[in-house]
Amino acid sequence: MSKAGSLLYLNGITVSFDGFKALNSLSLIVAEGEMRAIIGPNGAGKTTMMDVITGKTRPDAGEALFEESADLLTRDEAEIARLGIGRKFQRPSVFESHTVWDNIELALAGNRGVLESLFHKRSAPETARIEEVLDTVGLTSEATRLAAYLSHGQKQWLEIGMLLAQEPKLLLVDEPVAGMTDDETAETARLLKRIAREKAVVVVEHDMSFVRELGVKVTVLHEGSVLAEGSLDTVSADPRVIEVYLGR
Repeated sequence: MSKAGSLLYLNGITVSFDGFKALNSLSLIVAEGEMRAIIGPNGAGKTTMMDVITGKTRPDAGEALFEESADLLTRDEAEIARLGIGRKFQRPSVFESHTVWDNIELALAGNRGVLESLFHKRSAPETARIEEVLDTVGLTSEATRLAAYLSHGQKQWLEIGMLLAQEPKLLLVDEPVAGMTDDETAETARLLKRIAREKAVVVVEHDMSFVRELGVKVTVLHEGSVLAEGSLDTVSADPRVIEVYLGR
């Protein structure tokens, strides 16, 4: 496995909880500007992998590098976020009592507190950036609505927008279409493809039709390590993948 040209480089990552190996010598490379789908049965290690990348969990062994030289294992969650890794959890967490616009503005503010951010005099570039993010996630027409009144899908898009406002180089997105309508699912696939033109995106997902819609390289995890990699058609035809995942 070569680090050259990699944005995210995981090599031999092992994580044990009370003797159970959640990750077992996991190795994975994500290139600059790549979108990758991660699939696998429950307990395969998908969430633990994201926790290691974002500094929430420290592995027992292995190496994790960002942009070839930044050692993720020596940094805390805030430092890793500042390096340019953004994570979206399965359940959207937005400021429901604020407007869509305010949510993006608060995310743009970064380290400023909520009150300081709301009274901060916004610059023209900041306004332009908020407008750009709202356009990207398809929420321009909802800018003045309170986030509480958005649909489930729209809240997911808003949270993705809040991540984009922080200018990450890598987005980690956990089951983005869980609970969405078919139309929202299709729109989310289009949104992630738009984002992937400029940033690397790793999507953990169970919905195979959504993964097919993304049309990207797929990594299958099983028992904490990589079982197979390739196009969805390639991994779907792999007898080991059929046995442990698709056949269930």
